[in-house]
This record gives sequence, structure tokens and C-alpha cells, in this order.
Amino acid sequence: MTTTTAVRPVVVSAKGAARWQAGHPWIYRTDIYDEPGDAPGIVAVTERRGRHLGQALYSPKSEIRLRLLTREREAIDASWWAERIASSATRRADIPATAYRVVHAEGDGLPSLIVDRYGPYVVAQLLSAGLEQVRDDVLAGIDTALAPEGILLRNDSAVRRHEGLPLEVVAAKGSVPDTVPVEEHGVRYLAAPRAGQKTGAFLDQRENRVLVGQHTGAGRALDLFTYHGSFALHLARGAAEVLAVDSSADALARGRDNAALNGLTNIAWREANAFDLLRELERREETFDTVVLDPPAFAKSKQSVPRALAGYKEINLRAMRTLSPSGVLFTCSCSYHVSRTAFLEMLADAARDSGRRLQLLAVVGAGRDHPELINVPETGYLKGALLRAVD
Repeated sequence: MTTTTAVRPVVVSAKGAARWQAGHPWIYRTDIYDEPGDAPGIVAVTERRGRHLGQALYSPKSEIRLRLLTREREAIDASWWAERIASSATRRADIPATAYRVVHAEGDGLPSLIVDRYGPYVVAQLLSAGLEQVRDDVLAGIDTALAPEGILLRNDSAVRRHEGLPLEVVAAKGSVPDTVPVEEHGVRYLAAPRAGQKTGAFLDQRENRVLVGQHTGAGRALDLFTYHGSFALHLARGAAEVLAVDSSADALARGRDNAALNGLTNIAWREANAFDLLRELERREETFDTVVLDPPAFAKSKQSVPRALAGYKEINLRAMRTLSPSGVLFTCSCSYHVSRTAFLEMLADAARDSGRRLQLLAVVGAGRDHPELINVPETGYLKGALLRAVD
């Protein structure tokens, strides 16, 4: 596929133009006056009087019709992508890990493009029809900027269905293995680029794992929704023993492999439902010096937010009751529809109902390789809090 700019530009309303002026890169279907129909790709965008507004990725089947790439008129070719991907990589040059996000879509000014590095390999996601149309140029840009041994496209995110795109996992260059050993802050684990969550690991929590490790008590620790044990590995370096819990036996098996990779023998792996286990631990009056709650997204839409907040409140309330005196709780939500304000209010309600007094040590988001734009709230999906019991 080659880069093309539509002969007939897309014409947008004053409201759509104002969104770009305010720094938000999206223009919705309802703010389009004239468009080229069913041909996705890169298009020029103008207002009704013909004034040039920029060039954008165009997705004719999506509610998000336009995603701004540049306000200029330059050619958007393989060299354009390579230059911007290289610039993004330079901003991550000092990250002390062999796995990190190189391009975070809108957060790096390259909407709908995800590029993650796992050692010598790259795993990428093309999440819009406009971007898919220029796949060859994007891949050439990745190859030039990063020179990986292999590139894997994890185009299996459900968001592609809204773009009218198929879900697929395909090799784009060379061969990317099923597992890749990576290291972050002295902890090693096996990422799973082909079958793991996201592009193979939860890279967005890397800095939060380090933060929790620095506040881990010397006694018992509890890691709920452990997945491959990424938090548990950091906890185990400071705690006497760690109970790592997940409902997936396959995930726990990978966690055991990761523990062995680090020579850690103080982690017990338990297959269980986190809600049920917390109730059981509360009944038995078991306590932990450190607790981590890293659940999946409970809210998939605005309509599910009230129910999601109820679920978050229940697990947090019960986790608070399992904290030992001066115990530390790290808790988070990756539900975009649950705002940071709503999340903190939920935690305050849970603290009141738990009968515990909790000191707020830190409010966090995703790692710095997942930049959040203050005027693009969609980039701020992850929110977390580090709390300490003071009663």
C-alpha cells in the first residue's frame, strides 16, 4: 500500500476545526460536511471556505472520521514516518528497561499507531482504517527508525472492528518468537508477543511496579490479578512471602517461569477469583503488609461505570481490611470511562466503609513511555493510588 492524498479534501464544520485548534486530534462523523466516501487513507482537510487545516488519517466507517497527523502540507511518506518514530524513540532513550513503548499513538502525535520494543523485536498495532491503508510506509518507517530483527503486527485489538478491519496477528518482518526475555530495573520476565495481553506485556505499569517495590513491607504481600506476576516479582524482592492470585492457570504457569528466571522461591501462586478470595481472607482475618490490586477494565462503556465503580469499591474495601497496621495498598483502574476523580472518590468511600484511615502517598498514571496529553483525556486511561494505613 502506498501513501496517497485524496484529490478532493475532506471538509469539516467549524466545530470540527475548533477541536483541532484546541489540541484534540479527532474529528467525528457528525462534524464532516464533505468526504471522499469509502476510500480510507491520508487526506487533506479544509474548512468550508477552503482554508487548509491539515492532513489526517481518514476512516470512512468509523465514528472518528479524522485523526490529525500534521497541520502542514508536506508529503507523508515512509521517510515522514521514520523521522517521527525515531524522534519518539529518542525521548525514551534513558528508560532502564529492554521492553518499553516507543510510540503511544495520540500521546506521541501518531494517532492509532502503537509501537512497542521487546529487546531486538518490535510489536506494532495499526488501529485505524486510515493507518492500515498506508501500512507499507508505516512499516518501512519502523524498520528505518528502529532496525529491529523482527516486526510482529498484533492487529487483534477489538477496536479494529469499529474501523471495518479484520483482526489478525501477522509477521511483518523476520520472525518474532513466542516469548522474549526482557528486563526492567533488575527484574527479568518473559513477554509473550504473540499471545500475551496487549502486545505481550503490561508495559504501562513498569514505573508503578518499581514504586510499589520501593514501598513493599518485609512481611507478607498479596498480588491480586497477578497475570504473569509482574508486580509479584518486584514484591518478592522485599517481602518475606508473596501470594500471587489469578483466575487463569496459564497466566500463573507463566508467572512461575518468571519467578524461576529471577531465582525467586518466596512466591505462592494460587488460581482463584479475587473477589471470592478477598472475602475468604477477611473471614479468616488474614493480613498483609503490602497489597496490589491491578484488575482488568471493569467499565467498557459509559453505561457500565456505576456497576464498575461498585466492583472497584468492593475489592478495594476488602483489600483495605486485609492491610496490617502501616500496611501499603497499591490499587489502580485501567477503565478509561472511570475518571481519575471518580476513582479517588470511590477509594474515599471504600476507606470510610472499611473503618480504616489511609494516607495517600501517590496518585499515578501510566509510565512515561505512555504519555498522557492534558487536552486529550482519552490518553489518560490508567490511574492508580498508593495508600498507607495509619490507624
